[in-house]
Formats: sequence, C-alpha cells, structure tokens
Amino acid sequence: MSLKELKKDIKEVTSKEIPSSDRLAREKDHEMVKGIFRFHELPGGEMGFVFKKYFGDRIEKYNMKDGEVYTVPRMVARHLNTNCAYPSYDYKNDEQGRPVMGIAEKVRRCSFQSLDFIDMDEVATI
Repeated sequence: MSLKELKKDIKEVTSKEIPSSDRLAREKDHEMVKGIFRFHELPGGEMGFVFKKYFGDRIEKYNMKDGEVYTVPRMVARHLNTNCAYPSYDYKNDEQGRPVMGIAEKVRRCSFQSLDFIDMDEVATI
C-alpha cells in the first residue's frame, strides 16, 4: 500500500460520522472533574503516567502527588480508580482438598477521590 493510499484511508476513517451515543460518551469522558489523588502504594509519593483513550486525542502526560487536589478529565479519574491494581495470588483448596493457586485480592496502587459532591471545608478535616 502506498503512502497516498494510506493517507486516503485515514482521511475516510476520520471523516466518518461518529454515532451520537459514542459522541455523548466521548463528551462525558472529557468532562473535567475535581478530586484528590491517593497513592496507596507509596503514601506521600508522586506518580507519573501518560494517557490516551480515543482516536484523535493527544497523548497527555500526568504527574500527580499523593493527597493533592487535581482537575482531570472524567476518563482519567475512572482509569485511576479501575485500572491501577495488581492481583495478589494465594493457594486455595479445591473440592478434593488439593491446593490450587488463585487470585486472593486486587491490590490498589492508586485512586482518585472525587470532590464533586463534597464541600471543600470538609476536605480539611478528612
């Protein structure tokens, strides 16, 4: 495939109409939310990461420090709350009493605590 054909294909894909349900989900994901970043793995530490969810978005770099307030897109807050964990394995006994390795729990590395419904005066006491 030549470069000219590739550019034409990319133009066709990007010029297609995005379905309204996808457009609404994308708009909701790009809404800014305010919250506190919690770094459970290293309290008081700092974590950096890059994030991109949708085709056409730019790759954004984030550096966050534990306990500080940030305003980020909803999709980044959701990512921090759902995807930043690793499994902890342990042996469990099956029906015959034999040890079988399985996931004991998910250990959270970090989270994003929303401040949308919390009064800022209450944050000082938390």
